[in-house]
Amino acid sequence: MSQFTFESFSTALPILNGIPPWVESLIGIGILVTVAWVANFIVRHILMILGTRWLPRRDISLLPVASRLAYIVPALIISRGIAAVPYLPEPLVSVISNVVSASIVLFIGMAISQVLTLVNQLYERRPNALARPVKGYIQLLKIIVYGGVLILMIAILMDESPLLLLSGLGAMAAILMLVFKDTILSLVASVQLTSNDMLRVGDWIEMPALNADGDVVDIALHTVKVQNWDKTITTIPTHRLISDSFKNWRGMSESGGRRIKRSIFIDQNDIRFLTDEEQQDLRRFQLLHAYLDRKQSEIGEWNSEVEKSGRDRINQRRITNIGTFRAYIREYLQNSPHIAKDMTLLVRQLAPTPQGLPIEIYCFTNTTAWNPYENIQSDIFDHLIAILPEFGLRSFQEPSGLDLRRGLST
Repeated sequence: MSQFTFESFSTALPILNGIPPWVESLIGIGILVTVAWVANFIVRHILMILGTRWLPRRDISLLPVASRLAYIVPALIISRGIAAVPYLPEPLVSVISNVVSASIVLFIGMAISQVLTLVNQLYERRPNALARPVKGYIQLLKIIVYGGVLILMIAILMDESPLLLLSGLGAMAAILMLVFKDTILSLVASVQLTSNDMLRVGDWIEMPALNADGDVVDIALHTVKVQNWDKTITTIPTHRLISDSFKNWRGMSESGGRRIKRSIFIDQNDIRFLTDEEQQDLRRFQLLHAYLDRKQSEIGEWNSEVEKSGRDRINQRRITNIGTFRAYIREYLQNSPHIAKDMTLLVRQLAPTPQGLPIEIYCFTNTTAWNPYENIQSDIFDHLIAILPEFGLRSFQEPSGLDLRRGLST
């Protein structure tokens, strides 16, 4: 079968005889472009519209892949048909054919990239997708795909074998290592973060060195995005999460309890022993009944031994207001419905400071939500500061101008 050419077409139509060669070339190019456009219209519109009716709704995301591949049909028509256009110079035909062939390779690479995007979307539907994100690996595969596409396109445009270009890459290995240094570091960091389960989307992390304090919203190959509590976005290079330290609050969220660690500073001038009348008066607090009974029995036994031995009464033990206040705090927390009973609960006395004697409360709320946590913590300290005078205690406060004025006026 003889190959069809535009010359044979002009011979079949005598009306085209006598036309200048450049006009025949334009007519041939016009016919070729028209055929390619019609083919593109048929593939992209008619076939794809019919195809969507048969695809399940969950697979509609396949359409971008088909859209990329649809460009191949008109490109093939131009690549095969350009040689049939009359009077075109052979070098121009070769250049156009190579450019179109390189475009076909690019369209295939774009389709593969879209397939990888679809794979990532399907993976993100899995229950453990947030714990084991693969977005970084998908991005690495896309870099490899586009790298291969670039090599093939250059080889086609140069009309050389791709192996020739690949052989030259060995000499450029050092340069490539320098150019892709961040990519290599980020890949290693992504593997370590994922394999060790150090970071997930949704984790609250703190990284003061990079002004990051908020929720992780995206983990990619090169960067991790953190939405701070003021709604700003901090972008962290992935490899910095391995080379630098950061705090992940996921353990707190999963435990179901959030720590309270705050102190009340007591004025040490008010610390003293309680008299019998004051001890009896404190029995108005139901929370102190068990403590006072146990303490009075323990101290009574101790003091009776001191009296029997005839030692000075200075050796006797007595109940202090600060000790009773610590006992009250502990009982108050133990009876609070907002404090986790299965976690550490301490009320301890720290070393004295110039600002007073710190009484530290160390416990956990039974919620990790920020707003309820702050309300619970504030309610506890509101109550404890307000009830201090009942124990004959005052919280320490630096002297203000009003205090100095009162002191000078007396």
